[in-house]
Parts: sequence; C-alpha cells; structure tokens
Amino acid sequence: MDDVQAAIAALPPLRDVLAANDLAAKKQLGQNFLLDLNLTGRIARSAGDLSQGTTIEIGPGPGGLTRALLLAGATNLVAIERDRRCIAALQPLVEAAAGRLTLIEADALEIDIASLGPGPRRIVANLPYNIATVLLMGWLDRLDDLESMILMFQKEVGDRLRAKPGSDAFGRLSVITQWLCTASAVFDIPPRAFTPPPKVVSTVIRLDPRPQPLAPAVKPILERVTAAAFGQRRKMLRQSLKTLGLDPLPLLSATGIDPTWRAEQLTIEQFCALAEAVRQSG
Repeated sequence: MDDVQAAIAALPPLRDVLAANDLAAKKQLGQNFLLDLNLTGRIARSAGDLSQGTTIEIGPGPGGLTRALLLAGATNLVAIERDRRCIAALQPLVEAAAGRLTLIEADALEIDIASLGPGPRRIVANLPYNIATVLLMGWLDRLDDLESMILMFQKEVGDRLRAKPGSDAFGRLSVITQWLCTASAVFDIPPRAFTPPPKVVSTVIRLDPRPQPLAPAVKPILERVTAAAFGQRRKMLRQSLKTLGLDPLPLLSATGIDPTWRAEQLTIEQFCALAEAVRQSG
C-alpha cells in the first residue's frame, strides 16, 4: 500500500462524511450517492489502466467512486462537481490524494473535456439521472478527445443504448450511440445500494469510440431522420418520414427500404443510408 492508498484508507467512512457535512442528496441535482465500496471498486476496475492520461469523474458527491478510482491507480483524476456542499466534503480526499486529484466546481454541461488534462482521456462517472442523456449526447460530439466512457445510467436508458433493431428498446439513442461507439453492459446495481435508494435499477455501461463511424452519415441529418422515424414509431416509414418536409417515397426507393416498414425494423446502416439520401436531396 503506497502513501496515497494509506491516506485514503484512513479517511472517515462515507456515511460519516455525509453526516458531518449534512450532505443530504438533492433531487433537483439528480443525486443518489453510491457508498458501497465493493461496487465503486468494480466500476473503477472496469475502466482499465488509469495510470496514463486523464480520468474524468462527473458529480463525485461525497467521493465514493473518487476514492475507488484513486485506489485503482488513477494518477491524474479530475472531478467536476457543482454542489458546494460536496466541494467542502471532498477537501480531505483532495489532500489525501497528494496531487493526484483535481476538484473543479463547475457545471459538467459547460465543461470542455479536452481542457481537463492530457490524453488519453476517459470518463468514469455515476451520472446525475436528470442530465445523463444530455451529457452523453454532448460527449458523442467530442469522441476524438476520449478513449472510453464508463457511465452509470438508469437501466432503461442503458438498455436503449445497447438495443438492437427489432427490439422495443431500439430507438434514436440506440442508433446515434452505436453508430459512433460500441456499447457493452458492465453490471447492474440495485436501488438499495444508493443513498437515497432510487426507484429504478441502475446499470453501468462501457462505451468505446469506433475508429470510424459504422457507416457514412452527417450527424445532424441522422438525428433528424431518427427523430422523424421514431417520433411516430407505430406508423410506417412512408408516413412517419413526412415530418422531414420531403417526399419519403423517393428516399426509401433510393435506399432499398420497404416503405411499409416501421422505424425499429431498420438497421443502423439503413438509417445512415437514409440520412445520406436526405443530404443528397438537399
């Protein structure tokens, strides 16, 4: 055990940190604190080698996952926290980390991840449920700056990220995410592991950027096409795609897609082909 590990091991238990700082979770901040050190350790280890580059954590709260990341070997950990109560509670951990942990008081939605440290960069976070999808969509625009993402979501959202064509969970989020990344489940976490317990099961998802997108497409156009198709997912494509402001039949004919199909029947590559047809029609 090195000096940092020994200093972290000597810190008070997380429940004591919560009590000492009167740190009750705030619903408006999407806070559910994960205090189980076995689970935070599993999350940290699933991120792989943390000794190089920069590890980024969003919403560390009282520091359960933060401790685990440092114990797993993170040498340059940057934690973004907007709750000043948590900033104060984390100060002993900052001192124990002896320069390995940088704590930034900021809104993660406004942070440029490329400014947080040298690459390779990875994000490892128990995301606030109320902004998790918004954060992910922003990071998907910055994949050149990221090596990987290990993120916790509500299980329903995690299922959508990994859903395959033909399934009920397959939708816009599935298409955009899997077009750019491979998505794999790490493990589920029951509500009782959190303080306070959420009403849903959570799941940890690993996202690894693809060397190249799955098929050629322009992201804003692909987003428009998927929004139109899944916005009326019970309707046939010949009807749902009318919201694009174009005649869907020539687009579907050009891509060899049956106009009587519904959105969930298409593959990601077919959505990309439709997006390209839309681009060319403009």
